[in-house]
Amino acid sequence: DRMVTLVSNSLERAAPTASFPGTSPPPHEEGGFDGFIGSSRSMQELFRTIGRLSNSEMTVLIHGESGSGKELVARSIHRHSPRRKGPFTAINMAAIPRNLIESELFGHEKGAFTGAVSQRLGHFAQAKGGTLFLDEIGDMPMEAQTRLLRVLQEGTYTRVGGSEPLRTNVRIIAATHQDLPASIGDGRFREDLYYRLNVIPILAPSLRTRKEDIPLLAEHFLTRSANKLGVPRKQISPAGVERLMAHDWPGNVRELENLIDRLMVLTPDDIIGPDALELPGRRTQQPTPQTGQQSPPSPGREMSLRETILRDLDRYFASLNGMEVTGLYGIFLRQLEEGLLTRVLQETNGNQVKAAQMLGINRNTLRKKIQDLDIKKRK
Repeated sequence: DRMVTLVSNSLERAAPTASFPGTSPPPHEEGGFDGFIGSSRSMQELFRTIGRLSNSEMTVLIHGESGSGKELVARSIHRHSPRRKGPFTAINMAAIPRNLIESELFGHEKGAFTGAVSQRLGHFAQAKGGTLFLDEIGDMPMEAQTRLLRVLQEGTYTRVGGSEPLRTNVRIIAATHQDLPASIGDGRFREDLYYRLNVIPILAPSLRTRKEDIPLLAEHFLTRSANKLGVPRKQISPAGVERLMAHDWPGNVRELENLIDRLMVLTPDDIIGPDALELPGRRTQQPTPQTGQQSPPSPGREMSLRETILRDLDRYFASLNGMEVTGLYGIFLRQLEEGLLTRVLQETNGNQVKAAQMLGINRNTLRKKIQDLDIKKRK
């Protein structure tokens, strides 16, 4: 083990930009840190925060949009923590069926339920001495939240179907793309669990807030993709870089990575120009000088969602004929929510599980909204 560590450290010092098949990026790549790429102010602050946590075992909650690198942040925290020699176990709460979450987390005894033909160790046991990363914690069902809270408070748990208390020996790092305070207000997340997890909050910045890092990231992904495919590395033209910088990147770094991989495979030229990027253009709305209302869309251009909403709102006011209106915010949100849920249920043929996944909400929340809005019979 010592020999492997010494050789690895020597290789990193001798060739800091080298890329070896099957390995992660070098720990201190130019313009980055520990596998991260970026020299923006928000990334530098993230690096400093990880450094401050190097001697801590406190619970961490990572906030950030999908594709912003929350798991990469969690892995870096683990590598710089006192538990670095222990395992790092990641589990996505949104990908586990509700009836299996407790078994996945805490394990089960033989015969605990139909199909439990042998004892199974849960992730708390598998991550013993290391770090347990709970991704998409906002999608955890309420009953599992209650049990997780008890584990965090007491430091012990029991396997499903078992009675012997087992002591935990893991550090918890959780992550979410959801607004958990809003979920607390909606009754979908426990407030006491939120404060237990949010001891040290960390924000994984979205790509649109650190656009100065896009050229560095693009260069990194071009090199990595070329090495992975075994093909010559392509270049992005200055106009192509400008096009990348102008995009808002709703899918964040993951969207940029996937785009670069696609370009390396499908672009025949060695230089990638702006026309090859296939990025959706941004629509802008210019208010008219007289009224400040939205300009009508030009011929052949589809109206944006914002334009459509504002158009419908103008029509609504025009139909009132001077009548006094109260509660407009609630009226409009209800109509918008009803239309959205109805359309998604049509798209999924009434499958509430698929609809909830598409909407990014809990199935129980969807069911309640369907009942409240009285759209179940019209789906």
